[in-house]
Amino acid sequence: MTNDQTVRLGLGLAALGRPAYITSGRADDVGAARSVDEMRDRTADVLDAAYSSGIRYVDVARSYGLAEQFLAHWLASRPEIEDVEVASKWGYRYVGDWQMTADVHEVKDHSLDAFTRQLAETKQILGDRVDLYQVHSVTPDSPVLADRELHRALADVRDGGLRIGLSTSGPRQADVVRAATAIEAGGRRLFTSVQSTWNLLETSAGSALSEARAEGMAVVVKEVFANGRLAPGSTDVAPGVELASRVAADLGIGLDQLALAAAYRQPWSPRVLSGAATPLQVRSHVAGADFALPTDVADALEAAAEDPADYWAARGRRQWG
Repeated sequence: MTNDQTVRLGLGLAALGRPAYITSGRADDVGAARSVDEMRDRTADVLDAAYSSGIRYVDVARSYGLAEQFLAHWLASRPEIEDVEVASKWGYRYVGDWQMTADVHEVKDHSLDAFTRQLAETKQILGDRVDLYQVHSVTPDSPVLADRELHRALADVRDGGLRIGLSTSGPRQADVVRAATAIEAGGRRLFTSVQSTWNLLETSAGSALSEARAEGMAVVVKEVFANGRLAPGSTDVAPGVELASRVAADLGIGLDQLALAAAYRQPWSPRVLSGAATPLQVRSHVAGADFALPTDVADALEAAAEDPADYWAARGRRQWG
């Protein structure tokens, strides 16, 4: 069953489409069963749990291993399901070859050639089921912010009926959001959706996301659990994590539910992505979407956010496992 809160919850498949990822606690969540067939079955189980809980938005990417294929397989096996909104991303290639110990798991390329190639790959896999196509992890140095030829190619796809968006990463997300909001092609705004990292440890994009929302852009929040730092079982001893853990315990809710509730109360009405790797996590996240976090508690938690440069530097050191 759906409700107003659950409709704003989406499912991201970053942790399900490949054997290794940077989320803490992955050994407990996924275990050793990480063959292609096992991860495809796990993805289907999580998608079933999400759909039955009312989630109708799924986020994948070309770099999420076989996430697009897993989603396409799930959709084909359930032809009665027609109300799922699918968002995918281009701009990174998965190069991990399904190896846990790969030296490099993904490679960034924001060129026009990469867009043309990866759009064709996505369409071959998902056909006309894609509703939103996003540039993956734009930073201030990305050519996508200034390449007019790429803008024209994106606008052509937009004019053909596919919505165009972008995701952001790094300590200067706010700069990217503002720059992207101002880009026009063919006489109108190019990007209509922005997906950014926002969580209790990294709140720096908030004001820019509020501005983007006021300009009519859809806002999606990713990494709301800070790659497992704000999830049950976290062993992170950073002050912001320890404070959030104490608050969650005092409120009688899970740390993940607290993180979701904090994102949900933002005035820019974001869609929030769950990165659930198990059906149990889906159900916990859905419950968190219904929790109303007191304003004074939320303000105290957000005041403990980390410096963006420190947050992203620590994220960059996380191990794939």
